[in-house]
Parts: sequence; structure tokens; C-alpha cells
Amino acid sequence: MHWIAWPLPPTPTDSHTDPGVALLSATAGPRQPLPQAPHEHWWALQFTPRVASVEGEALLLEVSATERLWGGREALLAQLQLRSPPWPAEPPAAAGNPSQGPVPQECPAARCPTPFAEAPTSLQALALLRLQLAGQPLPRHLPDGLPLHTLTALHPHLPSLARMGCRTWGALRALPRDGVARRLGAAVLLALDRAYGHIAHNHAWVELPERFELTAELPALATSADALLWSASRLLSALQAWLQARQQGVLALELAWRHDLRRVDGVPIAPWHALPVRTAQPTHELAHLRRLLAENLARTPLAAPANQITLRALETAPLPHASAHLLPPDGSSAAGDQEGEAWHQLVERLSARLGAGQVQSVTLLADHRPECMQRWQPMAEADPVRAAKPPQGEHAPEAVLWPTWLLRTPQRLVMQGHRPCYQGPLRMLAGPHRFDAAWWEEGACAPSACESNGGPSRQGQSGLVQRDYFVALSPEAGRVWIFRERLAHRPAGESRDRWFLQGLYA
Repeated sequence: MHWIAWPLPPTPTDSHTDPGVALLSATAGPRQPLPQAPHEHWWALQFTPRVASVEGEALLLEVSATERLWGGREALLAQLQLRSPPWPAEPPAAAGNPSQGPVPQECPAARCPTPFAEAPTSLQALALLRLQLAGQPLPRHLPDGLPLHTLTALHPHLPSLARMGCRTWGALRALPRDGVARRLGAAVLLALDRAYGHIAHNHAWVELPERFELTAELPALATSADALLWSASRLLSALQAWLQARQQGVLALELAWRHDLRRVDGVPIAPWHALPVRTAQPTHELAHLRRLLAENLARTPLAAPANQITLRALETAPLPHASAHLLPPDGSSAAGDQEGEAWHQLVERLSARLGAGQVQSVTLLADHRPECMQRWQPMAEADPVRAAKPPQGEHAPEAVLWPTWLLRTPQRLVMQGHRPCYQGPLRMLAGPHRFDAAWWEEGACAPSACESNGGPSRQGQSGLVQRDYFVALSPEAGRVWIFRERLAHRPAGESRDRWFLQGLYA
């Protein structure tokens, strides 16, 4: 396992810069270990589903199962630096009131990299991060050299451990376990074992709510569209993180604000006003959503000052993702800035160098017989126009029972009475599925070599194939695909049905 400890952005303390965001409504499912997770937690879920928040101090990401998907550990760390949320933007100080200031701008692209730490366990990574943030040097020997104060469970016992001469994890670990348990409690040993990875540490994972609905109390009354948009910027950032983690884009959202007054000039007004906004296609681009919301707010007059806002995602859809090419497209290189060799030219060159028979392609054939559904042939001779189209799922429901591996030649099975055997007696799970095909052939595909090796026979001189296929269970080989021949005229010397093994399931 590999853990990354990523610090959470500091919360502003100045009264002018405190945005006052209160996550009052984050609707989740039945399991909600972190029901009020802010967007500082959600953004990390696009990299790994195993994200935990520790004491509001840092995020712990377990990336051993996902780093390969990002191109390796270094590429993943680069994406973490690039996509991590910026530090909270400050509203204009000159105005003295955020409700009168313009919309905050994005942080500059050339920002300082966020400090982080890596380690085999989550507690080791968190301890290293704490040392970095405190400006303390890292010990030479890890993890034995880590100070005791970097482990939260040891904080109540630091004075006692200092009097005992213990200042590092290694020194505490060297003490007799029975004595440590009597004097400090079993929780200390449990935390130490978790830190060293001897015992699994069960974290409360961050989970996304099924529906996005986020509420913010405004630090001051908003009396203009610009003030509402400034206050909604944090909520839009949270929406972007929620969409990215779910790999979705928003099609419709709603910004609602609560009026601070119930009457204006003696005229009653509604407590809430909602502004729906739609997009032409799914998107999670923060700048586009902010511009779209600004255009709609500019045309919406405020009936009264607002003291609270709520942002909801009304409709979302999966984002379309373009698959990368295994080979560069025709006439272009992988980088896209240099002219490369076209695909057909590469095939021609390899065929000329290696021989036409060494560069082959598979062609689908319109045939129900499993052994005749495809044909390998030299790629230079392949005719894509004559190839059969792949079958659609709704037109071939029986295809879900087909095996992943076909034998080159069906293998005849031995019989125990009327029961076929393959590494033990077979038990039928599904079937029969009847195949009647190739009656139009006149021996064109007759497998004489197959028949000579005990394979399935043909009806007379035609290519007629009549089989009943079954999914069977072998006590040793697992699930197999077998068939029984249906012959009007049995071969000489045959008095019972012949069974063959043709496929294996992975």
C-alpha cells in the first residue's frame, strides 16, 4: 500500500476574508461517514476512492490501486499538484464588505506547490506531513526516528514518555509491551501497531452524496448580483469537485437565495427566490459555469437583500470521454505535431519485411458455427467490406453463455453410461442450445482432418451441422462448453450419442 498525506487549505480567520460557508445540506445515502464533507475533501476522489479526512488537518489518499491508471506515481503526484483546490481567495479589502466587491479571480497558474508526504502507512505519511508543515527536519531513519508528538494517540502521554526518555517511535517500540500496556493503556500499542502497518487501520472513507445540494450563510447581506456571485463561487468549486469525482457534467443547476426581509414597501415577498440555469451539454468547467451564472444573475433583479444561498444540481449526465489511440491516427504522430506513418503504410511495410503470412488480421464471418465465426488471413488480403458486422446484444442473447476460449479442434469426451465426462462426470448447468447450420455447403468446410482425429462428423457430403450445446460443470476443470451431435445416421460402430468439448470458461 502507498499513502499520500495532503494538507487541507487553511481556514481564513480575518473577519473580512471569512466566507462563512456553512455546509448545512449535503444529502447522502444511507451510509454517510462524513455527512458534511466540504469540497476540500471531494476533489481528491477523482484520483482514488480511498480518501479519508484526518482531524480537519489533512487528506489521506491510498493510491496503490489507481496510480497505474494515471501513468505512474510521478504523473499522479503532478496531477495532484495541478488539480488541488487553490487557497481561499480574498475579497477586495478596499471595499471592506464582500457584498460590494467583484467576483474573486482564480489563483495564478504559477502557484507554490502544496507540501505533501508519502509513506507505506497512513499514520507515517501524516507524521511526515506534520513535520514538513512545522518546518522541522525529517529524521534519517524512518519510521523509528519520527518524534512521538507526530502520532495523535500519544499526545496525552507525551509528558510521561518524556520522563521515561522516550522521544521517538523506535524508542517507544523498544519498551516491553506488557509494561507499556499497563502504564499507558492498550490504545497506545494499537496506535503504534497501526503506524508500523502491523494492524490494519480502518478509516472512515469520504463518500459523495448522491445529490448535490450545498448551502452557505453569507458573511454580509448581498444586495447585488455581483455579491451573490462572489458568495456562490465557493459553492461552484464544490460542485466542480463533486462532478469530477463522479465523472459527470451538469445539465441543469439552481441557485436559490433567502431574502432577509419579508416585506418591501409594504408588499410581501416570498422567503426564497430560485434561479434555474441550463447548459447545452454536460460540463464541469468552473469558469464556464461562473460566466453562465453571472449572465443569468445580471438579468434577475433582487427583491430584497439576501442572507443565505443554496446551490443544487438538478440534472447531470456522464461526460463523454474520447478513448486514446493505441497507434497514432493516419498521418500524425503521437505528439500530434509531427507527420507520422499512416496505418496502411505500416501494414504494407511490415508485411514486406516479415512476410505476408506473419502480419494477419481476424475477419468476422456470418456463420453460427463457433469454429467458423472468424478467419485469420494476411492483413494485406483482408477485405473489410465483406466482413460480417459484430452481433448486437439484443439480437444474440445466447452469446452471454459462450466461453472465452475455444479449442482449436473439439475434443471427444468419454462416457459413463449416458453421462459425458471431462476430468470427472459433468453436471449440466444450462442448455440445450440448438445449432443447425451450414446446410448450404457442399463439403466446402468439411473438416476431414477433424473427423480423422475423432472430431464431429458431417451429414453425408454436405456441410450440415446439428448440435445441442450445454454449459456443464466439471469437478476439476470448472465450467466447460460441450455439445452433443444430433445425427440421423450414426457413423459405423457408433451406438450412442457423441459428446465433444469445445470451450473453456476463464
